[in-house]
Amino acid sequence: MTTPPVDRRSLRKAFAASLSGTSLEWYDFAVYSAAAALVFPQLFFPSSDPLTGTLLAFSTYAVGYVSRPLGGIVFGRLGDRIGRKQVLVVTLLLIGVATFLIGALPSYASIGVAAPVILVLLRFAQGVGVGGEWGGAVLLSSEFGDPRKRGFWSSAAQVGPPAGNLLSNGVLAVLTAVLSEEAFLSWGWRVAFLLSAVLVAFGLWIRLKLEDTPVFKAIEESGDRPTAPVTEVFRDEWRGLLAAVLSRIGPDVLYALFTVFVLSYGTTHGYSRAQVLSATLVGAALQLFCIPLAGALTDRVNRRLVYAVAAVAGAVWPFVFFGMVGDGAMVPLILGVVLGLLCHSFMYGPQAAFVTEQFSPRLRYTGSSLGYTIAGVFGGAIAPLAFTALNGGFGWVAVALYVLVACVLTLVGLLLGRNPDHAEDEAYLRPREVPAG
Repeated sequence: MTTPPVDRRSLRKAFAASLSGTSLEWYDFAVYSAAAALVFPQLFFPSSDPLTGTLLAFSTYAVGYVSRPLGGIVFGRLGDRIGRKQVLVVTLLLIGVATFLIGALPSYASIGVAAPVILVLLRFAQGVGVGGEWGGAVLLSSEFGDPRKRGFWSSAAQVGPPAGNLLSNGVLAVLTAVLSEEAFLSWGWRVAFLLSAVLVAFGLWIRLKLEDTPVFKAIEESGDRPTAPVTEVFRDEWRGLLAAVLSRIGPDVLYALFTVFVLSYGTTHGYSRAQVLSATLVGAALQLFCIPLAGALTDRVNRRLVYAVAAVAGAVWPFVFFGMVGDGAMVPLILGVVLGLLCHSFMYGPQAAFVTEQFSPRLRYTGSSLGYTIAGVFGGAIAPLAFTALNGGFGWVAVALYVLVACVLTLVGLLLGRNPDHAEDEAYLRPREVPAG
């Protein structure tokens, strides 16, 4: 049985909607991540101890991950009940509004302790939006395409983080290049946040023109929509959930190292802010090509095998990276970041397909969102904070060991997971016979 053909125009629109939406939302999220390393310690968490200010700023970064499970529960359930498209419009608006308000937020010097409190609340809202975004964005592209090519089609959503990181760090790099240190800290950083209003409007325009996925329409027509999807996932598909959670921890931690922690580490080890931002820009640009390449590769080669090889490489590379950098030389820094993000790409590219394939189609939005968001709490949420504390107390070897453990957990998740079952989608998409008479 083959999957019924999907209109190529709709497929391209779905791919573009998934890619553009997650890129724009991760632009918002990545702007915050960079600002947490470069700006927020001085403006919102003043302290005589720079390490304390950085730890507090990364704590608010973590809030955006801790709040994701709430978004996964609320929006994941709605995605399986009312459809993928409607939920994705709401999540885009939520993150866009929160990011714009961060750009307009007065500093600690202006309104005192209210500034960091409001910052945490807005960061919480960002996390809720991202928690509901990822699962739907993956399904938006993958459920329009052939399930046998899910690795490639679902990678559209996976390109979002590096694309967003590229956009955000590009904007910040331009601002730091043309503005003085005083002007950047005073108002320049706000420009990157306020630009989100234009980007979100563009993303909404694309998503509002798209129909829901053929798979969800078929589930809706069959009357097979779940009434309590969260309960069903925990009761009936717990092994898939555990596999999804563990498989994501290593990539999350590795990405936090080479896109967030590297900013504060580099600027205290012989590099300027502009140099470190340039290195992350090069790495993010290459990921735009490597992530879909990795996804497509796993449509031909066993998905879990490719993922596992990348996890082993990701576990080893930080030990090499920290030994390469530290004297201000640009070539080792760029090479180290690029190869670190290459390891991440070959885990992250097939990740969306692997995670969604752990769940049946009728529970796919809820299960994927829960797996994604729960892993974020234990992976990306605490990683920058842990990196900063470990490096301050024990040096870079402790940071590299932390990444090693995270990648081992990912390997355990891959062992627990299952290979794709294309018949699950095809059962819904198969044309149904209309009874005679």
